[in-house]
Amino acid sequence: MSAAQRRRLNPLSQETESDDSGILNECVLLLVFESIKWDLQVLCLTASVNRKLRAIAKRLLWRKLCVYRAPRMVSALVNGSPSGRIGGGWDALAKLMFFCCGCESTRNFKLSRSSPGHFAGASRFSKTSGRSFLTKKCRADLLFVSDPCEHPVGDKEDDLGIYRGVFRGFLRSNTRACLIGRQVAFDDRVRCPYCGTRVWSMTAARLVPKSAARRLGSRDGRLEYFVCVNGHLHGTCWLVPLSSEEENCEEVEEEEDEDEDGGDFNGEAYKKHEKVTNGTGSRSSPLIYDRRRLRVLQYKG
Repeated sequence: MSAAQRRRLNPLSQETESDDSGILNECVLLLVFESIKWDLQVLCLTASVNRKLRAIAKRLLWRKLCVYRAPRMVSALVNGSPSGRIGGGWDALAKLMFFCCGCESTRNFKLSRSSPGHFAGASRFSKTSGRSFLTKKCRADLLFVSDPCEHPVGDKEDDLGIYRGVFRGFLRSNTRACLIGRQVAFDDRVRCPYCGTRVWSMTAARLVPKSAARRLGSRDGRLEYFVCVNGHLHGTCWLVPLSSEEENCEEVEEEEDEDEDGGDFNGEAYKKHEKVTNGTGSRSSPLIYDRRRLRVLQYKG
């Protein structure tokens, strides 16, 4: 039987192949996701359909999503090259942007119960915050760190703060060189929640500057964070509680800041930090950083 005869006998299979080729067409996929403003949940579903779509998402779609949601941050991470590579892959970076990894007890940070991960409605990443996590010898590195995601633990305990970040060019960074120079061993229990690779405990390496606790609104010695071989950072801290007077002050400062900056961030980049949203709305305040400053003032009190 010739090929033409087989096609006539199997018109349904021919139609199916044609439909598949349209679904797998990269130009079509880009137009679809641009029309829905790179909806995160739709992209997750698309990447889970089959192996071919997962490969397209890994090679192209996750990168486009990151660029759309945080253009200045991505430009800084790839040195302005739109087709540049990122440590751990674009899918790992997208997960880091939009997913709070939760927390379990570690050797240096004990919890009464674990806190599960979840999609973050909105996250603000700041290279100014990132500088607070770098020792003096490593200040030339570029690190973006998010504001901590607050997780209430119990009435008798402080709130748990979970944060994450990413280095630019970690393989060539001073931080990595310092870890290698000190012969710091990998943590034998923790893996990176974003790319699955091995991590260093910066607490065990004694590379946690006091400025990190001040930036988070925590106390020195009440935080821990890890950095993986691809330059992804994740960590936890105990947040100093706010008094009722400070919460009122926070509300006033929030109104003033909205007047100054326009009050509409919606995933747009501004100044030295960038807020990313997952497209489903935001409950987080753009002034989480100012709340941390209030916590620090209370602690210094």
